[in-house]
Amino acid sequence: MASKKFQPSPKASLPFKTANKYKRQDLHVKQKKAREHTRRDERFRRRREEDNEPSLREDRIKRNVPLTLDRKRVWDEIDRDTGDGLGVSVDVERLKKRKLEEEEAAAAAELDSDQEVEASASDDQDSMIDFGSGDEEDKVKEKPQRRQGPRTATERATSPVHSTTSTNLDLTPEALAARFPSLFSMESPPIPKILITTSINSTLHNEARLLTTLFPHSVYIPRSAHRYGHKFSIREISSFATNRKYTAVIVLKEDQKRPTGIDFVHLPSGPMFHFSISNWVEGKRLPGHGNPTNHLPEIILNNFRTPLGLLTAHLFRTMFPPQPEFQGRQVVTLHNQRDYIFLRRHRYVFREKRATEKSVVGPDGKEVKGVEGIRAGLQELGPRFTMKLRRIDKGIQQSSGQEWVWRGGMEKQRTKFQL
Repeated sequence: MASKKFQPSPKASLPFKTANKYKRQDLHVKQKKAREHTRRDERFRRRREEDNEPSLREDRIKRNVPLTLDRKRVWDEIDRDTGDGLGVSVDVERLKKRKLEEEEAAAAAELDSDQEVEASASDDQDSMIDFGSGDEEDKVKEKPQRRQGPRTATERATSPVHSTTSTNLDLTPEALAARFPSLFSMESPPIPKILITTSINSTLHNEARLLTTLFPHSVYIPRSAHRYGHKFSIREISSFATNRKYTAVIVLKEDQKRPTGIDFVHLPSGPMFHFSISNWVEGKRLPGHGNPTNHLPEIILNNFRTPLGLLTAHLFRTMFPPQPEFQGRQVVTLHNQRDYIFLRRHRYVFREKRATEKSVVGPDGKEVKGVEGIRAGLQELGPRFTMKLRRIDKGIQQSSGQEWVWRGGMEKQRTKFQL
């Protein structure tokens, strides 16, 4: 039986609430159908208008950008000379641009002052000839002020760029590089050689062996669990590793037989980074997973924008060789979002675009030219987990002092992030 066009009942919008249960249910159904019918007509009407005028659709999509916490991110208003500290939330890229703009403005002001001196000398000679022409020049120099209407919610967002920008390691402040010379050396980084171990009496042997497949040129050495064995400290293990030309030590921590933390020690003398771990998933538990190979992976560092974020990005850069093996098509992604670092490992392949798939879109929402018929397929290899930076020690272990410590009050303002 063909469905008739729904005509909303006049009772569907009545504000009263009847005491009869069945009538109340019937009234609720009628009100719901009336609302759905109105929204459907509005949607179809908008579609017809946008088909006739495509610019309306572009304007609507531009206005309907969701206001996430990343877009409403706020920054500390500080001087560019004091923007190198680890405890401040400042965009290094914006700080660099502001510094360049100030230098260009100063150079332009100096050039204008020189031109004014020359012009004043020539005006003294031709003052009688140019009489009366000053009013016309003033009218030319006056620029009409643009009337600014009410800004939309998207324009009021404080973050002018997208949250998934690639990290530019060349924007590292000079003061930060001088503070950590071992991480920001001007020479090419050495080939990493990593020693992986666990906490004392740990049961995470399988998880530690998985980390050896994630970090190239790494080896797992379990710590002694014998009751009469010597319990080596992290400082002693670091000294042992330094004598054998290791570049870093990774310590995997556990609680209730689950990974809860991971420490990175940059040899020979620190600093030491402490991260908490959550959502650990092995590769074999991922649907449609692949098996990793021994090829050196590529590394992608996303959205590390503050001085603390750049310091963390440089740490992960030293954990992977500078020259990947592209024939393996493996990539390790470290994506920072709201101070949580998501680690994923994939194998990629370039294939032809199917008829049902969309083209590759850039950050501006427009199609990327030159790759219209190409798509990238991804297969996750694992393991995957999420990290959060908790502490940075000056040397090795907590007794050496702290460069930065996470505190609970840092998350009180939800639109302010540290990395």
